[in-house]
Amino acid sequence: MISFAMDNFADRLVAAIGRKNSRVVVGLDPRLESLPAEFRRGAENDIEAAGRALLDFNAKLIEIVAPHAVAVKPQVAFYEKLGPLGLVIYFATLKHARDHGLLVIGDVKRGDVPETAKAYAEAHAVAFPSDALTVNPFFGSDGIDPFVQVAAKMGTGIFVLVKTSNPKSGEIQDLPVEGRPLYLHLAERVAAWGAPLMGACGYSSMGAVVGATHPAQAAEIRKALPQAFFLVPGYGAQGGSSADLKPCFNADGLGAVVNSSRGIIFAWEKGPCKGMPWEKAVEKAVVDMKADINQALGI
Repeated sequence: MISFAMDNFADRLVAAIGRKNSRVVVGLDPRLESLPAEFRRGAENDIEAAGRALLDFNAKLIEIVAPHAVAVKPQVAFYEKLGPLGLVIYFATLKHARDHGLLVIGDVKRGDVPETAKAYAEAHAVAFPSDALTVNPFFGSDGIDPFVQVAAKMGTGIFVLVKTSNPKSGEIQDLPVEGRPLYLHLAERVAAWGAPLMGACGYSSMGAVVGATHPAQAAEIRKALPQAFFLVPGYGAQGGSSADLKPCFNADGLGAVVNSSRGIIFAWEKGPCKGMPWEKAVEKAVVDMKADINQALGI
């Protein structure tokens, strides 16, 4: 087991933002078919070789982005698809990222009844040591309280799904409840749930997942959650621009971190970095994203 820092996640996140003047999170969602050729050789029909390829790619990628990003966000599904070997790779990726000074947000979207939720929370704080993880609020307080208890004890963070970036999120998240959309009710619950997790920085270790593809809704949620960090997907490949991000932030330039997955880790495939050596493309993409966000915020 890896020992865990006990200090508040929000305080660690604000400190990382200050050190690097960055609000960038890099999504580690590796797909074997999109890896550079040097990693794919011999791996297409060999699961062990595929696992080594993903791990080697992740390790190099982490080393490239570490000076410029505050965190990485591995999506566990891309590792689970390789079965037990994939979970070994997931664990090793988390450790490599933390060894290189990056915060780790485990994108696991867990949620369940209390005892199961507690097991999930403990698993992703200790066995798979993440600094924070994404949580589904569908079970209400029964499913959230165990995560809060583990966060208070171990210093982990929580990002609750509130208004996600996918196009059909409104089918559920925008449903009117007592005259207001469901996502605003969820935001109010996040404020209440996160109150015991307030850090010295003035932000809670419980935040919200709020997509860059919904800037008007993000502005509403920001008003409801002035002391919560947003984890913002949807920038770049999903269509969100730096201008769309502004409602996610507070006037102090804090309050949000922005994720990009494909736009960075496969930057050489398309766009301004197309055709560049993959390492140079990744570095340029993460540096350009950092500058784009800071410029939009006037930082």
